[in-house]
Amino acid sequence: MPWTQWLTLVFQIMPVFFLAGGYAAAGSWSRCRAEGGTAAGWIRGRALRLLLPTGAYLVPALGGLLIAAAFGTDPALLGMVGWALAMQFWFLPVYLTISALTPWLYALHRRWGLGSVMVLAAAGIGVDMVVLGAGEGWAGRVGWLNYLLVWAVAYQLGFAWRDGGRTVRPWFGAVLAAGGAAGYAALVGFGPFPVSLVLVSGEEVSNTDPPSVAMLAWLLAQCGLCLLLAPFAERALRPVRRRRLVEPLGRVSMTLYLWHMVPVLVAGAAFYLTDLAPEPGVGSGAWWAWRPGWILLLAAIGGPWRPAVLVAGLAATVWALVHWAAQGLAPNGSPDWPTVLAFTAGAVLVGAAATRWAAAEATGAAVRQEG
Repeated sequence: MPWTQWLTLVFQIMPVFFLAGGYAAAGSWSRCRAEGGTAAGWIRGRALRLLLPTGAYLVPALGGLLIAAAFGTDPALLGMVGWALAMQFWFLPVYLTISALTPWLYALHRRWGLGSVMVLAAAGIGVDMVVLGAGEGWAGRVGWLNYLLVWAVAYQLGFAWRDGGRTVRPWFGAVLAAGGAAGYAALVGFGPFPVSLVLVSGEEVSNTDPPSVAMLAWLLAQCGLCLLLAPFAERALRPVRRRRLVEPLGRVSMTLYLWHMVPVLVAGAAFYLTDLAPEPGVGSGAWWAWRPGWILLLAAIGGPWRPAVLVAGLAATVWALVHWAAQGLAPNGSPDWPTVLAFTAGAVLVGAAATRWAAAEATGAAVRQEG
């Protein structure tokens, strides 16, 4: 539905994520230097805070795919599910690389201030011009550089935000927001760029794959708005009680990001692949009528289900172990595959419950340390 593409201006929040990441990294790296830490040690800690939750997510995801493959699931369907489970991974190599470059990016910021932002933005614009002129082929692959250049602009602005008045004047956020929004409107209205800030099938030009000049413009608008509203948000969150309401979201942000597609896949498999739910045409009245129920279902599946999943997983593994203890691993001369399935599925469920908890704790530790 073309009109929904405008909603991506609100729901595309990756600029804010990189802005906040730069803000947190500036404080963390500054403290590390003040305490005599090394760049290698700091980078290792940052990398582990990203990779541990990712590994925790991959254990049940890959386990589920292996079980499905072992029982003869259609490879095409498995390929689609595997792609959906990994589609959010594009962010991780980008953020990991930029995080690893933080000591040098922060040094550029300390030396050039907002000049470092301008250099990165100019380089990103140049890369996108090459992509638009080259189209397909090796020159078009130059656009991959913009995964680093464009998102690093928001990251560098996070450094400026952390510095406060030393780098950013009170009016800077308003100018950045207005200029970025005007630039985006002009690029979409008079240029080749689409409205959507997420990948849309069939579009000749994408704003995200790789990030385009239009994405850069909207990134500046979003970051400017955040800088403009930051003083008001800080005052609103000064009371300890209010901060306690917000902090849990920060502790589970990486967990939510990694797991947000799982409820969609679970519900889709349970209701659409089994024909339990109708499939009206997208955008039809019936389709919209099903949206509230669909959203509630996803909320229920993605909610705090760790205890129930843990109990189910333990029950399945205990049953399998009791069965093996009583009859052996191959009671009729071959493995008892239903018992193998019960044990494997139970272990995956236990892993899913435990790893979601571990991911939340790991993310929370990072947030508390970076403060």
